Amino acid sequence: MEYWMMLTGMLFVSVAVVSYFLGCFNGAVIVSKYILRDDVRTHGSGNAGLTNFYRTFGGVLTFVVILTDVLKAVIAILLAGGLFGGGGDFFVVVGKYWAGLFCLLGHMFPCMFHFKGGKGILSGGTIAIMIDWRIALVVWGGFLILTAATRYVSLGSCWAGASFPVASILVYRWAFSDPAWTAEAWFVAALSVVIGGLVLWQHRGNIKRLVSGTESKFSFHRKKEEGK
Repeated sequence: MEYWMMLTGMLFVSVAVVSYFLGCFNGAVIVSKYILRDDVRTHGSGNAGLTNFYRTFGGVLTFVVILTDVLKAVIAILLAGGLFGGGGDFFVVVGKYWAGLFCLLGHMFPCMFHFKGGKGILSGGTIAIMIDWRIALVVWGGFLILTAATRYVSLGSCWAGASFPVASILVYRWAFSDPAWTAEAWFVAALSVVIGGLVLWQHRGNIKRLVSGTESKFSFHRKKEEGK
């Protein structure tokens, strides 16, 4: 029993560390700082995310940013799924949420970039897809509808953060009444709340601007900065 607990603890720690460092590979920072030689965090909102990168630089390198932030989440979740696979089907779900949380933490607070990263929407959305298509449908569906209807990316992002734990609990509600998985179900619920809460926390400035009516709307036409 003690040996199994030790192995399980090592598994959780290993997945957390690897997922965090995968998350640290922030596409917007890497492309802007090392390819364009112009750190995206010195422009616009100062955020190292896809929206600010596109508004600032645009161009085909935007797809490199997308690919980087998607791939790191895919790798983290696939790795967790494989390593947690020996513990049963729902244990794999636990592993995916665990890896997703630390990948998101790496994206938002990358140690190699002074802990100043992105807001986690693209990577978080990829994590939702990798966990369960039903959760992704709720998260992405609401995001796309709200963003298209209002042109506020932040509003769609807030929906994504708020709906993620709700969708997670609804999809895995059966596990709460299953004696074999009750503890794990509550753990997954807690992880989903933390993940969604992190997304909302990263958008706290946007929420204030939405309330005050000063939030910028998304446009496919990039805005030129003053003096340019």
